[in-house]
Amino acid sequence: MAYLNFAEPTAASAPVAPRHDPVPPKASLSALEWQVVALAQRDSLASLRTPGRIAVALAALFGGRTDTRLADPRLEALRRVSVHAWYHGFAIPESEIEGFHAAGFTPDHLELVLTSISRGRSARRRRA
Repeated sequence: MAYLNFAEPTAASAPVAPRHDPVPPKASLSALEWQVVALAQRDSLASLRTPGRIAVALAALFGGRTDTRLADPRLEALRRVSVHAWYHGFAIPESEIEGFHAAGFTPDHLELVLTSISRGRSARRRRA
């Protein structure tokens, strides 16, 4: 019969902490950011261009908005990507994606926004 002395720990019986690879947090957007995505549905592709002198003059004469850009650069980058996504789905210009990432968003944020807009586009087509 064998005898094991459990009073003295050995190297083989030393407790080993389980290895946990850090799991990155899931991408999420704030309520304000989701509002920007929803409002971008109503913006036209023309809202992405800088208004010219004639457009500014006509807006001054007849009233109306010439500049729909948001004051916060982060939210503006989100709006621009969202407008493209509402009109063209996943076909977003590379320059807009670079601006989106430069504003502090991750590729997971982009995937989250595009997936959400894609669902909204398909639901809109089903209703029409």
